[in-house]
Amino acid sequence: MTYSLNDGTSLPDVGFGTYPLKSADEIVSALQVGYRLLDSAVNYENEEVVGEAMRASGVPREEILVTTKIPGRHHAYDDARASIRGSLERLGVERTDLHLIHWPNPSVGRYVEAWQALVDAQAAGEVRSIGVSNFTAAHLARIIEASGVTPAVNQIEMHPYFPQVELRAAHAELGIRTEAWSPLGKRQAPFDEPPVADAARSHDVTPGQVILRWHLQLGSLPIPKSATPERQRQNLDLDGFELSDDEVAAITALGRTEGRLFGGDPDTHEEM
Repeated sequence: MTYSLNDGTSLPDVGFGTYPLKSADEIVSALQVGYRLLDSAVNYENEEVVGEAMRASGVPREEILVTTKIPGRHHAYDDARASIRGSLERLGVERTDLHLIHWPNPSVGRYVEAWQALVDAQAAGEVRSIGVSNFTAAHLARIIEASGVTPAVNQIEMHPYFPQVELRAAHAELGIRTEAWSPLGKRQAPFDEPPVADAARSHDVTPGQVILRWHLQLGSLPIPKSATPERQRQNLDLDGFELSDDEVAAITALGRTEGRLFGGDPDTHEEM
């Protein structure tokens, strides 16, 4: 299955997160088991490895969609354009398929410049689709008003403990696709929570598959990460079952707060 974006392109409904992978082997494995959307970032310091894996996988370049991100320290317009070109060089590609602003870096407040750099890079053919990560509704409103261009994607922390109900509603109103980092819940994955465990037993799948299926039924694009081929396959095998509306609601009800639970500096955090 794929998700249509507001710019007329599409993305697979599940992607592969590459942090903190620094070896091409795990990424090659992911591509060979069927992932076609890879998520990297300047801050992950693995763009070269991702590019190496793409070339070594045997999967044609036109079938692979690669994402990377402009870090908070590169938000000045010229720095952002240079960051985009640097990513292209490290990945070894002529164009990225999805390029994001990693976070708004609000204390500096130059994310509008970084957004304009992405808009211009898209017009120049350096990137296919453009979006943001870790933006609030207020941040989104500001860049849309300044540029007239709506992001295709906002990649945010989202999992059953942090279901992002309000921000997802804002995305739906604006036509922005929600993409979920830490889709399984980071170090506090809710695998033993009754709504998840009961659904896993009912559908004869793993708790991880239940949570990823919950994402899909909410319209979220999860980007799980795993270094093991077996888990990589499980995380893709989501089409053979469907959660009931009650199961989806029960998992969503695990949300503890609409504020960040698992804090950290977004410019250095492992997922950002």
